[in-house]
Amino acid sequence: MPGTPPTRFVYLGPEGTFAEQALRTIPAAERGTRTPVRSVPEALDAVRAGDADAALVPLENSIGGVVAVTLDEMVDGDPLVITREVVLPVEFVLAAAPGRSIAEVRTVAAHPQASTQCRGWLRDHLPDAAVVDVLSNAAAAAAAAQGQQDAAVCAPISAGRQRLAVLADKIADHDDAVTRFVLLGRPGPPPPRTGDDLTSLAVYIAHDRVGALLAVLMELAVRGVNLTRIESRPTGEALGRYAFFLDCTGHVADDRVGEALQGLRRICADVRFLGSYPRHRSSTAAAERPVPAPAGLSDVDYADAAAWLARLRSGELS
Repeated sequence: MPGTPPTRFVYLGPEGTFAEQALRTIPAAERGTRTPVRSVPEALDAVRAGDADAALVPLENSIGGVVAVTLDEMVDGDPLVITREVVLPVEFVLAAAPGRSIAEVRTVAAHPQASTQCRGWLRDHLPDAAVVDVLSNAAAAAAAAQGQQDAAVCAPISAGRQRLAVLADKIADHDDAVTRFVLLGRPGPPPPRTGDDLTSLAVYIAHDRVGALLAVLMELAVRGVNLTRIESRPTGEALGRYAFFLDCTGHVADDRVGEALQGLRRICADVRFLGSYPRHRSSTAAAERPVPAPAGLSDVDYADAAAWLARLRSGELS
């Protein structure tokens, strides 16, 4: 039923990963059921099939960039919409079975992305240790717990789940790295606007028209809609055919965003609405304020202009 809060959640597993940690920051998910699945396509298909109400999947990492499979799956199959984003600091620890010291570590289990983000620390502190690739942070922690490897590079939640001792914390080379996750559900009314929202779109341009992408950007710019992210992905139709994924400030209920969407609908080969939802705000971001609309482009300005035009059309000139 539209508007009913989700109670059945799926996320990119296994248990003990950053995805589970991100999901558990959502109060409804903490109260509901949380089921790990093996892949992003499996997570989204569970929502489409009605086996789950919502799926939490990674969208981008500040170091590794966009998660391409998530973009592809959001536009493949029945529509889904983003209802929430979670931005999670990526903190890695070196963990081992209790009693083992860092001097004894000769092998380290790590997911390739984790070992890449901790390459400098591993080089400086464990230069002779062999890094063994595993499928996830949770698998790395399990390998250390079971004695298959001496230690693991993993998320704090994984170390706690396996009752490992933390030999070193915050070992990532970039201590400000974050991963952005999105919660997707079946189409329905978007969350109410908060004044600090994002709208996500997939835009298909007319490839046989000069300046087609510029025209897309102008529809946003002339209305003061700020573009915060743009990614291109091949459509699979032919070499050189791309879809563009856009994140922009504002909510579909905002007049300026709504007018921009109408403009995109007129000039694009296709536009897929991927959701309007509150922008993530960290607990330490109390001083942050949304960027105000440029002069002449607020909803009040749009309402005033619309009323003025209505008066002109009815014969009033005041």
